[in-house]
Amino acid sequence: MATRSESVVQSWSPAPQAASWITDRLETFRQRSTFLQDFDTRLRKETGTRLLDWTDRIFTVSTAELSTVGFEEDAASSVWRHPDALLPAVELGVDGLAIRVESVVDFLNAQGFDDRISIVGDSGAAVRRACISDQNGVRVSVIESHGSVDWDPGNDAPLSGAVSRHLEAFRLRRRRDFADNMNAFQHTERLIRAAVDELGPDRACDVFFTAERGYWQSRNQAARVQWARQAELGMGWANHDHHTYRSSRTVFSQLVRMLELLGMECRERFYAGREAGWGAQVLEQPRTRIIVFADVDLTADEVKQDFSHEPLRDRAELGTVGLWCRLHGEAFLQAGLHHLECQFDFDQAREQLATLGVPTMAPFTDLPHLKQAFTKGEIWRVDERRLAAALETGAVTSQQADEFRKSGVLGSHLEILQRDDGYKGFNQSGISDIILATDPRMQA
Repeated sequence: MATRSESVVQSWSPAPQAASWITDRLETFRQRSTFLQDFDTRLRKETGTRLLDWTDRIFTVSTAELSTVGFEEDAASSVWRHPDALLPAVELGVDGLAIRVESVVDFLNAQGFDDRISIVGDSGAAVRRACISDQNGVRVSVIESHGSVDWDPGNDAPLSGAVSRHLEAFRLRRRRDFADNMNAFQHTERLIRAAVDELGPDRACDVFFTAERGYWQSRNQAARVQWARQAELGMGWANHDHHTYRSSRTVFSQLVRMLELLGMECRERFYAGREAGWGAQVLEQPRTRIIVFADVDLTADEVKQDFSHEPLRDRAELGTVGLWCRLHGEAFLQAGLHHLECQFDFDQAREQLATLGVPTMAPFTDLPHLKQAFTKGEIWRVDERRLAAALETGAVTSQQADEFRKSGVLGSHLEILQRDDGYKGFNQSGISDIILATDPRMQA
């Protein structure tokens, strides 16, 4: 992973051999386990997702082939991971897999299990798991992880009360009533530092983004529809792929600093080209599976500097990202996430959501290893004070302002994504197209 000083524009490549090894094992297990067959069918029909999208790790009686397809063994834990692909971890053990969920108890309850199922890990622990099926030599477990990549629960049950307190603090943090954004960032920094001091950065990061997803979901109907579908099976948002913030130029370095306090590391810079007028910093928290895509208006010259840590000067001209922030507020503060991107069966999810009144925009990525599309944007009313300020500075015309007052402005989305061949990157040209398509001025 790139360090702060090494963060660069980077391209990821598919890993078809490693992905085939994983999918072959999953299919073998599915054929031997009627539980997995039924569960996989329900996932596809009821949530538009695939078993692969929820697989946390695979257990196998032999790891002999793993190094030949790109996996590397962690000598300290004997866990095999692919350094350049987004694929489940692999461990030596009885054939089987662990399904990742947000809450083991929610899963067991939704699936009709009872207290005869033994849960390993105390309530509030960073890791909890339970074995839910053992058929024909295929053992299926369910696991929840909160800032940990371990299999065995840690001895952190005493943190349960602290986790609840900090989750409440993040959920209730004031987002709208600060006189300026710097005061809002200072307030949020105090909350983050308090959580990190008591919980550590990994658990604090998990708690923070649980609150962020909840706030985004409260403002997005597509999110609530899909959440209900996944909650019906007890899955939660454990299929999240990345969280996207939009940021104005003047506070972008502050946004990155807040994320780094939570243990996030700058992975690669993202620049869509001179004509696009924007860029992004991708950040990853290595022990939480949290990935952030942070968008900002950017020039071609600025991508050569460390724009994530060196303050960007304010400018009168606003691109798509800057105007969204001017009209709605910072995604990290008042507005909430621009979108959450989750992993799905791309065609199934879009078709199923359409029947539930949630249409999707035209796909902006349609590659063999990556497919992406936004749901139709949630329309938000624009605060008159923000609209007046945008009008006064020339960011919008009087005609655009009248249209925004009458019809509202595109706010947030749910993004439907399908990854294949372990591909963990993003489509630069395709994202530029969708950024332009979500510009409020195009709407008007």
